Amino acid sequence: MRDATGTPTTSYYDYIIIGGGTAGCPLAATLSQNASVLLLERGGAPYNNPNITRLSAFGAALSDLSETSPSQRFVSEDGVINARARVLGGGSALNAGFYTRAGTKYVRNMGWDGALANESYSWVEAKVAFQPPMGPWQTAVRDGLLEVGITPNNGFTYDHINGTKFGGTIFDRNGHRHTAADLLEYADPNGITVLLHATVHKILFRTRGTTKPIANGVVYRDRTGHAHRAYLKEGSLNEIIVSAGTLGSPQLLMLSGVGPSAQLQAQNITVVMDQPHVGQGMYDNPMNAVFIPSPVPVEVSLIEVVGITGEGTYVEAAGGENFGGGGGSGSSTRDYYAMFSPKATLLESNTVTKLSSAQPFQGGFILEKVMGPISTGHLELRTKNPNDNPVVTFNYFQNPDDLKRCVRGIQTIERVVQSKAFARYKYADMSFEYLLNLTASTPVNLRPRRSGPGASLPPSAEEFCQHTVTTIWHYHGGCVVGRVVDGDYMVIGIDRLRVIDMSTVGYCPGTNPQATVMMLGRYMGVKILRERLTKK
Repeated sequence: MRDATGTPTTSYYDYIIIGGGTAGCPLAATLSQNASVLLLERGGAPYNNPNITRLSAFGAALSDLSETSPSQRFVSEDGVINARARVLGGGSALNAGFYTRAGTKYVRNMGWDGALANESYSWVEAKVAFQPPMGPWQTAVRDGLLEVGITPNNGFTYDHINGTKFGGTIFDRNGHRHTAADLLEYADPNGITVLLHATVHKILFRTRGTTKPIANGVVYRDRTGHAHRAYLKEGSLNEIIVSAGTLGSPQLLMLSGVGPSAQLQAQNITVVMDQPHVGQGMYDNPMNAVFIPSPVPVEVSLIEVVGITGEGTYVEAAGGENFGGGGGSGSSTRDYYAMFSPKATLLESNTVTKLSSAQPFQGGFILEKVMGPISTGHLELRTKNPNDNPVVTFNYFQNPDDLKRCVRGIQTIERVVQSKAFARYKYADMSFEYLLNLTASTPVNLRPRRSGPGASLPPSAEEFCQHTVTTIWHYHGGCVVGRVVDGDYMVIGIDRLRVIDMSTVGYCPGTNPQATVMMLGRYMGVKILRERLTKK
């Protein structure tokens, strides 16, 4: 990998992959085995940044608001703070590390070949997946889930099956993160070029003398602003593949003239193809966490245990001193914001001061995430600059069934907190209502706060869900299969252009998607190469 600055003004490849993220890295590594590949990543490398590589520093990268940060913050129109990756390895360089496969039914519904999917998962796991340490606090949460009926006990497994389990993690036993960028170790070094700080501004199309547009190149800029062009070599099997993420892929299609014509025209973008579904069907799984102070020390842990309920929710846990890597013997509640909804610079100054002086916190969080979800939103361009965030609306809990499932998840957390298995990690005099009020009293999003005569009372479960909703970074959609791309991820109506990443799915895989996104990159790489060998 090398910086894009100083690279040739014009270059030619069999495949040009836009985005070196969770899908782009395994895809590029696979295609390089039998073709020339250019992988363009707008961010830098993850390897020399301890805020990325160390589990103990989790949250620090998400809180970094500098222009060189691996995390680019965006706030949805719903008032929920979120992050998009700007680093080789994508979201796997920022997330809480949980690794779990999608369920077999999900694989079937997506039309994937089960044997190739399993082979692709195994290929990923050999490099980046590990068994977590499973300390006493996480074990107590597991035992609490089993005690309240989230059964059976499935032990340690990567598989997605109902009940309670310990899943995998991309952090090794030394607390060192392994990202999708590590999958580039599989690449043929003679077949791949990886450019960092290479921001693609536009996909180029040939439209004259053709029945439909043909993608044939890209324009990208290096960190100095210098423009470069990369083109596909001659040959009908060569392709441009967009793996720029759930925000980046629909955004780039629109910037290139593929999207809702009225929106493109409003930005003075020449319409290559009117595609009204680009940017539609955006989803984000709502997450709500309950903050639980502990009378005894709690080990540092991110997501390890998960209860897969039959009620439309997943219950997970994270805990311990010093989530955010701030040092000292404990961490303040401010680390919570670094972890799930970092917003320090968006808070009023007096609130920041209050949080900064908070007492060290000992304890953890039990959270629930709504499956699916059903509620849907959309994305629109804000500017013609690919570095600017688009306007995103997720419409959390717009569908009442999502809110009902959140309530059931909170009720499950209540039973776990009150279980015998969890008793030593909870103050006996702290009721669950107190814990809800404690959590709800601290701002975790920019949604309107509770006010009026009942504001000091414990919130109802419905109120708690609405007022404390945050992201768990599992947003997806915008280029959904069957609407924007076909079953082979080819953009409908355009030749030699695919989209392969989370923007193509309308339902989040497993409890946490990163394993499946990495698998998909490998899976499609193998399929594309097989097709290439067959047709040559």
